[in-house]
Formats: sequence, C-alpha cells, structure tokens
Amino acid sequence: MALDVTTLELLVRSAFADRERINHADVREAVEQVIDTLDRGEARVAEFTGNSWIVHDWLQQAILLYFALREAAPIEAGMLTYWDKIPLKHAWRKTGVRVVPPGTARYGSYLAPGVILMPAFVNIGARVGEGTMIDTWATVGSCAQIGAGVHLSGGVGIGGVLEPPSARPVIVEDGAFIGSRCVIVEGVLVEREAVLGAGVILTASTPIVDVRGSKPVTSRGRIPKRAVVIPGTQPKPYPAGTYSTPCALIIGERSDSTDRKTSLNAALREHGLGQ
Repeated sequence: MALDVTTLELLVRSAFADRERINHADVREAVEQVIDTLDRGEARVAEFTGNSWIVHDWLQQAILLYFALREAAPIEAGMLTYWDKIPLKHAWRKTGVRVVPPGTARYGSYLAPGVILMPAFVNIGARVGEGTMIDTWATVGSCAQIGAGVHLSGGVGIGGVLEPPSARPVIVEDGAFIGSRCVIVEGVLVEREAVLGAGVILTASTPIVDVRGSKPVTSRGRIPKRAVVIPGTQPKPYPAGTYSTPCALIIGERSDSTDRKTSLNAALREHGLGQ
C-alpha cells in the first residue's frame, strides 16, 4: 500500500537520524517508494516556489538511505556489464525519451518526454525537463535540476550533491544553452535562457564579473537570466607574485532575435565572439 507524503517524510527522517532503523520493513518500504516517485517525476529534490528555489532535504536523505540498503549486483545492458548498487532506468519505449547507446540514466532520475540522451550519464535524483538535449559525454550529477529546452553541449559537467542534505544542487533553468566542456558545480544557479560559452567553469566561489557597464560588478553563485557568459581571468596577488585566476565574464544579454532554439555560435556572434 502506498504511503502518504507525510508518513514517507517522517520515516525517512527518523531512519536518517537513527541508522539502526534502516532495516526495518516500514523504512525500507518508504525509501523504495520515495525513489520510485523520483524515478517517475512525481517528486523532485528542488523546486521553484514562485520566488526562489527550495530544497527538499528529506528526499536527499532517502537517496543516501537507498545506497545503504542496496547490495552491489551485476547489471547487464546488451553487451555491457556493470557491477553497481543502483539499477539503470529501462523500459524507455513509452517515455518519449530518446536514448543513444551507451547513454545511461540511473534509476531514481527523471527524464521528461522529448529529452535526448546521447552517450552521456544522468545520476540518481537528477531531473531533466522536456525537450532537453544531453549531448555526448555530458554528465548530470545526482539531484541536479535541468529545465526544459536546455542544451547541454558535449562534455559538459553538471555537478551532483547529496551531502550535506539541504545543500542546493546545481540548477539550470529553462532554455539555457551550456557550451562545450563547461563545468557547473557546488549549487550554482543558471537562470533561464542564459548562454554559457565553451569552457566556462562555475563553482560557488568563482567570481562572475558583469562587464556590460562602465565598471565591473562581481557576484558569485548565480548567472542571471538571458546573460551571455564567457570564460575569463583576473589578476590575484600571492606571496610569490600576481597571477591570473579564472572567472566568468557576463559580456551581454541574449537578444529577442535569438530564440530558445539558438545555437551557441549564434548567440556569441551577436557580441562579436562567433567562431
């Protein structure tokens, strides 16, 4: 019998606080049900409330308990064989998702209809919105939240987070375009329809320098909506001398003529940076 959300949360929180309860039948049932709801998209680790993003830390706790409850076992995918605790998603036929071999998504992640998963990887707890492209060798880490109509270019690394529970995962909102080999970690928020040029690296401490005005304005942890961003460097003094350190430069804003289906090169050409 399916348990209600309040009961699920109480069981998960109690077992996370007291690990001796982890093998109780009611806890195991609750954890299995939570992972199933994540897998079907009925629950999500983080969601937008209208004003800000909130994190449901008890769902992160449930994922950690799931790891503790699982035993490693053989997993076969055609000619490929794995040894892992978490099974792979399967039965793709009716999901509306296209999966190109050897694209892999772990059970407990959710991919909405219209997603294309190239030979890439999506971890447990992650959520990917409708029509998003996950290009070759891109990775979507545990609990990351990727919006609808996003393009994750080849080799993009979206970091995951499970501990500590309540830590915000990486969030990429609807319509964003993330260029090749970008790395986004440590709960960074990329707001809707932003465009990141190839090779941008964003951590919680990376300076994000808005150079559109007469003076630079520095922030951290958030790329504003429709911003066009490229990698940059800035000088930083050390005892041994002054050296260039990485930053991200906001050089412009996506224009109305560049719709959500734009290519990265088209967006950058608007600012004289096309390749």
